[in-house]
Amino acid sequence: MAQILADRRDIDFVLHEQLKVESLSGHERFADFSRKSIDLIINEARNLAVKEILPTQVDGDRVGARFEGGKVRVPESFHKAWKALRAGDWLAMTEDPEWGGQGMPRVVATAASDYLMGANFAFMMHGGLTHGAGKLIETFGTDTQKRLYLKKLFTGEWAGTMLLTEPEAGSDVGALTTTATPNPDGTYTITGNKIFISGGEHDLTPNIIHPVLARIEGAPAGTAGISLFVVPKIRVNDDGSLGEPNDVVCTGIEEKMGIHGNATCSIALGGKGGCRGTLLGEANKGMRAMFMMMNDARLMVGNQGLSCASPSYLYAVNYARTRHQGRHLLKMMDKSAPAVPIIQHPDVRRMLMLMKVYVEGFRSLFYYLAHNSDRIAVSDDADEKLRIQGIIDFLIPIAKGYVTERCFDVCSLGVQVYGGYGYIREYPMEQLLRDCRITAIYEGTNGIQAMDLLGRKLGQNQGRPVMDLFEEMRGTLAAARDVERAAPMAEALEPALIRLEEVARHMGTTALYGDLLTASAHAHPFMEVCGDVVVGWQLLWRAKVAAEALAAGAKEKDAAFYEGQIRSAQFFNAVLLPVALGRMDAILSGCAIAVEMPEDAFGAK
Repeated sequence: MAQILADRRDIDFVLHEQLKVESLSGHERFADFSRKSIDLIINEARNLAVKEILPTQVDGDRVGARFEGGKVRVPESFHKAWKALRAGDWLAMTEDPEWGGQGMPRVVATAASDYLMGANFAFMMHGGLTHGAGKLIETFGTDTQKRLYLKKLFTGEWAGTMLLTEPEAGSDVGALTTTATPNPDGTYTITGNKIFISGGEHDLTPNIIHPVLARIEGAPAGTAGISLFVVPKIRVNDDGSLGEPNDVVCTGIEEKMGIHGNATCSIALGGKGGCRGTLLGEANKGMRAMFMMMNDARLMVGNQGLSCASPSYLYAVNYARTRHQGRHLLKMMDKSAPAVPIIQHPDVRRMLMLMKVYVEGFRSLFYYLAHNSDRIAVSDDADEKLRIQGIIDFLIPIAKGYVTERCFDVCSLGVQVYGGYGYIREYPMEQLLRDCRITAIYEGTNGIQAMDLLGRKLGQNQGRPVMDLFEEMRGTLAAARDVERAAPMAEALEPALIRLEEVARHMGTTALYGDLLTASAHAHPFMEVCGDVVVGWQLLWRAKVAAEALAAGAKEKDAAFYEGQIRSAQFFNAVLLPVALGRMDAILSGCAIAVEMPEDAFGAK
């Protein structure tokens, strides 16, 4: 059953063979995390996911969050799962044990989340948002705010979320109208309305702590005048006990396509004039603080996409092995030939290969990003820290934008493998497809991720991060050339990397000195080709490690897995890289039709 969520052999491969994460235990900060302890953590995460969280997935979808008399009730099964999540300190895996965390490397927490989110990511959103709110308070909060809120958030005694979006200020956060009026006691009276607030109201915990973006009266317009506030649902007394309600009212929840187990709320703040908050960080610096949470949230959303794609692939490949239909293609004329498992049909195998390469490439990408964060944590070299962080920053919009779109494609293919059964609720595929769709929208639509990649990340620090990323890729290419079975794959990937470097220069130059509108029209394709080459790089890295293991005489039980890694990279290079090269040609052509098209020519009004 656990393999239905994530492939344990693949997790172990990335952790211990591709990234060799146990080397982190050589540093004092992670001295307790040997390979044995890491494996035990993943075992426990898998057990928790299968026994406690996976049973909530159907309830979350079919019972869902219910809005009753201004309150939101989650399915009853969620309460038992939340209790189990809290008991194991799973909400703040990477945080200091002093505040209720486990202090583990981020890459190990990411591997554990492969199972936890794969079991029910709508449920796990409560934990992710709670951790994010706690991280903001840990980073920017006063000693009093930390004392009152931090441990209760990191242990899940209370929950957290974030209040950004407003009816007239969606992605344009700077247009928000929520106001903060100073009070003599140092608090602020908060007044405004927020929408699309995931987990904004529920009955999992007695209190919910809301980081809220608002504008202090008289502050500058736009993002320059936005501040961040801590606004609890229930006021908190100086001794940490709960006080009276804080005039934070849920006015309704949305009926959605998926993630029914997590309420998407409309929240009214201060409708009766009684909402109080405290400033979190500096006045007018709210967006800087919130971006820290948003970057972590964007990586979480990318992982949510993988948490749908991974089980979709595993369900599909297991179903294809057991579903018998049709004769083998080479025996179609033999009426006495038996029906075969559909995994023997070429088109089904094509779909499974597409699913496989993306799931494996994305798992490696997310673990690589997490491992890079751990490398920063243990490094004493300031320049190296900046170099690694630059690579992470450049890859964040790709990990959120490109990954979630391809994960939706994987889920769609999963439905297709099941055929008619994939389209009905009796089987898990249609829910995975519906749940996955939101990942391309929230935390900044994928078009916004593409614009972030073009407008901010490409030119960051004079283009140093993207050049450092390309250098890492070239290092993998060079290492793969020394391995017999990996060398041809390195030769196949190299032209795509060279071409991508050309495209990156073209996009940067066009955006800065040429035609910003045309460059922006190609921002999304640029994000896609960056993602394609990044996945090709990760698959080559995997194939190199697998080829070395086979050459060294891998055990028979591992040989098929390693062969699968080599075939994945070969398939990606032969089938998907040519498509990426075609997209690069289209970008370089500079087609401006999308921005030059007369508005009336789009048709119906």
